[in-house]
Amino acid sequence: MTVSSVKENLLRVKKTIVPYTPNIIAVTKYFGIDAILDAYNAGLRDFGESRANDAIEKICNLPEEIRKNSRFHFIGHLQTNKAEKVVKYFDYIQSVDSMKLAKVISESAKKLNKVQKVLLEINISQEVQKFGFSKRELYDNFEEILNLENLAVNGFMCMAPLGASDEELDKVFNEALQIKTELNKKYNLNLQELSMGMSDDYLRAVANGATMIRLGRILFK
Repeated sequence: MTVSSVKENLLRVKKTIVPYTPNIIAVTKYFGIDAILDAYNAGLRDFGESRANDAIEKICNLPEEIRKNSRFHFIGHLQTNKAEKVVKYFDYIQSVDSMKLAKVISESAKKLNKVQKVLLEINISQEVQKFGFSKRELYDNFEEILNLENLAVNGFMCMAPLGASDEELDKVFNEALQIKTELNKKYNLNLQELSMGMSDDYLRAVANGATMIRLGRILFK
């Protein structure tokens, strides 16, 4: 893997999603610091990680210029006992999957005098092996989450089932879009972000309103 190969892969992805222009999150969780350097030099500025300790070690060892000019997104399941350290180092936590976690992040951000940007994770297909709010839980807790101190809800995140057909993908992604639209209307908000779509299904995600796509393998292969 080189800077030029990441550039070529990135250009290929961008061509496939025209006319859509989602923010591309380079998922570097399975790769070392060199992958972040290559992706940065290829023009990417958003990086996704899901293992707190490994990610923080990478971030701390990056050149200051890259740390300063990049945005780091925590995209994996976050245990409450690791929330404070993740709040310290990450610009976005995309995987807020429970009321309990939202409250812990709020408390951690307050201690650090920071407003933490978050996305609320929705388990659209209600898979038992995945984390996230059910639609009912999200609607029941949404107003309380909005009112938590030092927490800025920027939108929503979801993952589609593995091996889903295009029809199933469209159904899941479109429902996430509808949830965002409904909650924006109900609470007179303008939440922008909808993070959905990975290397295998990002084309269906962007067609259904994704503003962020989380790409790893397709960029770094």
